[in-house]
Amino acid sequence: MRPDTRPFAHRHLLGIEQLSREDVLFLLDLADGYVELNRRPEKKLSLLRGLTQINLFFESSTRTRTSFELAGKRLGADVVNMSVSTSAIRKGETLIDTAMTLNAMHPDVLVVRHADSGAVELLARHVRCAVINGGDGRHEHPTQALLDALTIRRRKGRIEGLTVAICGDLLHSRVARSNILLLTRLGARVRLVGPPTLLPRTFAAYGVEVYHDMREGLRDADIVMMLRLQTERMRGSFVPSTREYFHFYGLTYRQLEVTKPDVLVMHPGPMNRGIEIDGVVADDIHRSAILDQVEMGVAVRMACLDALTRARRAGA
Repeated sequence: MRPDTRPFAHRHLLGIEQLSREDVLFLLDLADGYVELNRRPEKKLSLLRGLTQINLFFESSTRTRTSFELAGKRLGADVVNMSVSTSAIRKGETLIDTAMTLNAMHPDVLVVRHADSGAVELLARHVRCAVINGGDGRHEHPTQALLDALTIRRRKGRIEGLTVAICGDLLHSRVARSNILLLTRLGARVRLVGPPTLLPRTFAAYGVEVYHDMREGLRDADIVMMLRLQTERMRGSFVPSTREYFHFYGLTYRQLEVTKPDVLVMHPGPMNRGIEIDGVVADDIHRSAILDQVEMGVAVRMACLDALTRARRAGA
């Protein structure tokens, strides 16, 4: 089958909110082809040869940054990782100053992760290249939602009609917001499960079901997506203790008794074993899709880099 070479309708990828259902399916279909490429002995293409990709991460990340780096290199781009801890940002440079500096370097793609919601969009307004949001504050993490959707589609054959339970620290999760937007757009039934202190009421406006009882929220679920307890973002006490949190909201085999027999367990990582998920559940080769998510991450990010540079490559 010949690859889809249509131009992509967007200059940047700042969030799932900006994408139509057709945009999402375009990226997932494109990523499907890159999954097969990545499983071959010869993985490298020259598609982005001559283009420069800068990964600018204001927050530490292992999976996302490494995945984007690998994706860019497999497509033939020159990939640069900018270390924020040693850059002028630490010396008081503003985001606008950074944008002007980057413009002078003439990059083609900028991948940005930032602790503040909206910071990536601000940067995108002042640079002349394509920008991909690698996660901004509590706002969005679009490529994580895309790779989660690709994982589900490849394991289950579809997304429409499935019941997906997203569980845990939803208050501090940009992954949750992007997944809610994407999965509901593709016809999934989405449930949010967590303690009242970690489940914002605003999510009800997205057409999801809200549960505070874990077993009720997981009943007959096709997919269980666990979220990390993000203690580094918490100011104050949101749970009595991690032991009590695991007792009520940790994913164990007992909790999985009420799900569909062929339930798929997911986690965006990094995992807190024994806090939001039992280690034996995370390592269950029959139920866990956590390593599949890592594999799909490279393919999805290759698809995004491909799509966002098509106009630039056409004008070269």
